[in-house]
Amino acid sequence: MKKFYFAGRPVCAAVPAGARDAVWLCAEPEDAEAVLERLPDAPFALFSVGGADWNRDYSPWPAPRAFHGGTDFAGGGPAFLSQLTGAIVPQAEAACGLVPERRALAGYSLAGLFAVWALTGTALFSRAASVSGSMWYDGFSGYLAEAPLPGAPDFVYFSLGTREAESRSPRLSLVEARTEQCAALLASRCVRTVFEHNPGGHFDDPNGRLARGISALF
Repeated sequence: MKKFYFAGRPVCAAVPAGARDAVWLCAEPEDAEAVLERLPDAPFALFSVGGADWNRDYSPWPAPRAFHGGTDFAGGGPAFLSQLTGAIVPQAEAACGLVPERRALAGYSLAGLFAVWALTGTALFSRAASVSGSMWYDGFSGYLAEAPLPGAPDFVYFSLGTREAESRSPRLSLVEARTEQCAALLASRCVRTVFEHNPGGHFDDPNGRLARGISALF
């Protein structure tokens, strides 16, 4: 993967010859490389952007912390999305000589929530992969029912581990029900959706799950 810095964040890029589509992955370089190893013949370009403060950059609005001893969610998603769409994506794609026909955004856990939420804030992405996404996030399913979809997205992939809803946290235990609800809401708005289950809990094989979700996008 080629490595760059744009807007102070590490960006990696793998652009095969003839690529017409681009997947943007919210992940650190080492994780992006591990995902790419599982996508050896991918026909699309894969970009990753790292350097995130998870509880700040991927949260769409402020909310209480999820774990004792953690930090509250700061609601910095709008600022990060503006940086991503206004600087990072155009600069990185220009540096690679790519003008994609379609773009998708992918992420794991809270970044998976961000990937879906971003569809309501920009027309730059037409597809998303939310892998073990934090769809339990306070107020998100209600927001998604009414939020605009400026890019008229045509496909969103969701996946969860089979044991993720077994969390002791009342909030996190809602993840499966909320994911099903979000998928149904998007489907009702003429967005094709897929919701798959993978074996295990939230932390089992994240890179493999990401590769599976990304490969489904195009």
